[in-house]
Amino acid sequence: MRLSTLRGGLVPVTAALLLAGCQGKSSSTTAADDKTEAAPTDTASVAAPADGITAALIGQHIKVLASDEFQGRRPFTAGEEKATSYLAAEFKKLGLKPGPNGTYFQPVPLVEIAGAPDSTATIAGKSQSLTLKYRTDYMVLTEQEKPTVAIRNSPLVFAGYGVVAPEYKWDDYAGLDCKGKTVVVLINDPGNAGNDTTMFKGKAMTYYGRWGYKYEEAARHGATGILIIHDTKPASYPWTVVQSSNGGAKLHPQTPDHGASKVALEGWLTLDAAKRLFGAAGQSYEEAYAAANKQGFRARPLGLNFSTTLHNKITRKTSKNVVAVVPGTTRPNEYILYSAHWDHLGIGPAINGDSIYNGALDNASGCAGLLAIANGFVHAKEKPARSIVFLAVTGEEQGLLGSAYYAEHPLFSVPNTVADINMDELLAFGPMRDVTITGYGQSELDDYARAAAKEQNRYVIAYQHPETGGFYRSDHFSFAKVGIPALYASGQFESRLHGKEFAEKQRKDFEDKAYHQPADQYDPQWDLRGAEQDARLLFRVGQRLASETTFPQWKESSEFRAVREKSRPAQ
Repeated sequence: MRLSTLRGGLVPVTAALLLAGCQGKSSSTTAADDKTEAAPTDTASVAAPADGITAALIGQHIKVLASDEFQGRRPFTAGEEKATSYLAAEFKKLGLKPGPNGTYFQPVPLVEIAGAPDSTATIAGKSQSLTLKYRTDYMVLTEQEKPTVAIRNSPLVFAGYGVVAPEYKWDDYAGLDCKGKTVVVLINDPGNAGNDTTMFKGKAMTYYGRWGYKYEEAARHGATGILIIHDTKPASYPWTVVQSSNGGAKLHPQTPDHGASKVALEGWLTLDAAKRLFGAAGQSYEEAYAAANKQGFRARPLGLNFSTTLHNKITRKTSKNVVAVVPGTTRPNEYILYSAHWDHLGIGPAINGDSIYNGALDNASGCAGLLAIANGFVHAKEKPARSIVFLAVTGEEQGLLGSAYYAEHPLFSVPNTVADINMDELLAFGPMRDVTITGYGQSELDDYARAAAKEQNRYVIAYQHPETGGFYRSDHFSFAKVGIPALYASGQFESRLHGKEFAEKQRKDFEDKAYHQPADQYDPQWDLRGAEQDARLLFRVGQRLASETTFPQWKESSEFRAVREKSRPAQ
């Protein structure tokens, strides 16, 4: 799902590349750029070709994958076995070939750490103390594979955004000795708070704003723990998402040091708890927030110590990516990759009596799109010259784990992979006029999407909420990091039949009422014609890429261009 991100350490990419990610063109364009393409003026949808990609077929697959029988498709559960077996069987039924290892599965070794934190955490100072309640006030987890992780009297330090960005002359850790300490940091990055577009990327979130980066940076500085202050607006999701995404058992990559290089405690505070914490320290949260948004900020001790304990059950298992191939006719050793994650959250705390987090839109819809597009290639009169690879990955909801593992252990040559076309949440409120590209301006794939959009009398725009950092939140990011040009596009912001306000309300209702909740379940009343449109558009992009001999390039301003040129010099 869009609102997850990458855990560090899996993909072989330098820290410099990640930092450079904030120097290239934003994943959105300016308002002026967004207006360069006029919207169609008609209200009728373009007739759909008979290519085997239909709303009915997409709905059929969503209904199965999001059924209660699949138990929310959490890795390491019966739901994983059902989901991966279903996808493999459907690919086989279509006549697609298995991966190069002779099966439809790529093993992905993971470790599950089922943490049972104390019900409270203690914040103690010389004159005041504070008790925080687990889930209500804070969430904590660990990536260290230890039966017990105890934090005892760890001094708390406010470290601004927890960002070290040399290209912006920004260092929240300057002069700070983190050994034994727990840093308290703000969500997002320094550009999000004001109207200064020269600070980082302004409102557009950079990789520095993602919680995965903040965990990594705290570990690089030797901190014992990190607590991120959750604020719904700059985070772009409510506290309930923090609860559902970070409670109970969590999956992580298997590492040789068993997580020893990570901070002992990774956690979150509600905004209210953070304000009480600053009050106990005799400080103003508002004043500290304002200071953290100014150049030259320096970390400040809070005069408080943090204590809590996590009791962990550790399980090492192997999950699966599902892979299937339509071999190319004349250039079979060059690959177009279609990706979507099959996993969701499984069974969790009951909401309105329902404890199964079915993940119908997130992301049974993307997997349904994979199968529909595969059906399109199988039934197309002209077979692709290049090979088409379909990859349904595990562990996206846990931090892009399956796609990151594939990027590090590719089944097909990365330099010979032409592009990744990713699907995450094909929406269900009818035909759309827009084709929204998350990561617009990054690569020449924008032009391919624009050409396919014109066939449907649609127009291309950049993602309209760049402050959410959407480019870093789904599986395409794993492939971009190893240099593969990635396209992440779908209709989101203008309903062809009901306009922009309707589309925005539908999106907001989903995010507020269903995202990462049991309410994200299949509804037979859904209008999946928009999902059909999007799948067909991405199918047409893949057809064009498969018929060419050239490789699409990253734009000059893209931070991913250098790694691509290193692995595949310009022809």
